[in-house]
Amino acid sequence: MTNDAILGWAKLPKGIRISAQCILASVVLATLTYIGFIFQINLLTISLLYLALVVAVATEFGFWQASFTSILAVLLLDYYFEPPIFSFEVENPGIFVALATFEVTALTISRMHGRELLRAREAASHLKGMEHLYELSRHTLLLDLRQPPGPQLVVLIRRIFEVRAVALFDIGLGRQDRFGSWGADEEDLAKECYMRNAAKDDPQTETLERLLQNGAGSGSIGALVLRGKLNPLVVDALAALAAIAIVRHQSFEKEDRAEEAKRSEELRAAVLDGMAHELKTPLTAVQTASSGLLALGGLTDSQAELLTLIDGEAIHLNDICSRLLVTARLGGRQVGLDLVEVNVKELIIEILADRPNSLGRDRIQAVVDDPDLIVNVDRELLATILDEYIDNALKYSTPNTPIEVAARKSNDEVLFSVHNFGSRIRIEDRERVFDRFFRSSDQEIAAPGTGIGLSVVKKAAQAHQGHVWVISDDKEETTFFLSLRSGARRT
Repeated sequence: MTNDAILGWAKLPKGIRISAQCILASVVLATLTYIGFIFQINLLTISLLYLALVVAVATEFGFWQASFTSILAVLLLDYYFEPPIFSFEVENPGIFVALATFEVTALTISRMHGRELLRAREAASHLKGMEHLYELSRHTLLLDLRQPPGPQLVVLIRRIFEVRAVALFDIGLGRQDRFGSWGADEEDLAKECYMRNAAKDDPQTETLERLLQNGAGSGSIGALVLRGKLNPLVVDALAALAAIAIVRHQSFEKEDRAEEAKRSEELRAAVLDGMAHELKTPLTAVQTASSGLLALGGLTDSQAELLTLIDGEAIHLNDICSRLLVTARLGGRQVGLDLVEVNVKELIIEILADRPNSLGRDRIQAVVDDPDLIVNVDRELLATILDEYIDNALKYSTPNTPIEVAARKSNDEVLFSVHNFGSRIRIEDRERVFDRFFRSSDQEIAAPGTGIGLSVVKKAAQAHQGHVWVISDDKEETTFFLSLRSGARRT
């Protein structure tokens, strides 16, 4: 039977299809009976012809149609070919055994042939499904990962698997893509499957629903709904391929964002470096001029006050530029550390000595129990970290309260700390204070700032494979810590 004929039978409702096939078999059986009766074909020959017809009906139509044909064949054999003809009476009782044997043989052969045919069809369907899955897997490797995968996948699936309709929901992009013939009340089938977190099949409408699982075990990443005649196992594999395509797109997006962030970071570092260098020269000139005028003297009190203000702000701006330069350096691809052995106590004393009394030097106490404690670090970066910690302590502490700068050896680490009394840092902000440009809402009005300093501290510590953190509560007040895990030793 041709493929067109098979497709024609398949389009008919099941009851009408079976009835039509039984009528067709009856017509063929009647034709054989007429020919056999006219040409006086013997019982054995016509029985073999009937048996061949039963097998053919089983092959093309199915077991039940073949069963009907075999029973009708037995009746025709008895009526037209077994004496007395034109009667269902039987002269020889042994004919019942022959007829029963014919019926059993016909049904057994039909049953066995039907099973083998079903297995062959299942194998062919499975092979076809594997071929389609292979084709889909090749095409998913060629997807444009710069575009959402949903619209591309639904078109591919419908074309390759020849289904009537496809719908795919991608939770990562929050979108649902459909292709094919869907009803007005079926617009959100894929999304509903994901929200229900359960797959189901509807044999009546030939609708198959599957969840798209992330291979990393983090749950569903979407849902796929198909409408058409498909092997459920093939649909499971198809859903796995669709999930892989979505995960590949998500990974590509993450890599793209990371690359974009990297380029932005490099550009930011270059801009900061250029800006800081451009500002350094005029600020140095302003500071030199203001300091020179103050040294010459002969100024009125108002003039001296204004020049002192200019000189102080020039120093402050110059310090900001220095920090910008450090930030630009730390933002580069690789941070080249100029490692030297530094005496911790001498460095802290030097940092405090460079700080004028007007900026709170008299409030700061240095506590270093071991005067011979040595650490192998980039001296400039360590000084920047301690300077920033001290500036923050002065800025946010209660006026006239002491500030303690301490350093000690702890196992294989050198632990630095700067402690002050004053405002607290909320627990949810203690990690974020080291992020660039972050300022706690509690501190934005209390003191001016850019939110750059502590981010520089964090990067400088990371460059040394060290760590920074803060403790702030009513009992311990506020203490910023720096631990250097490598290169530290004692003489």
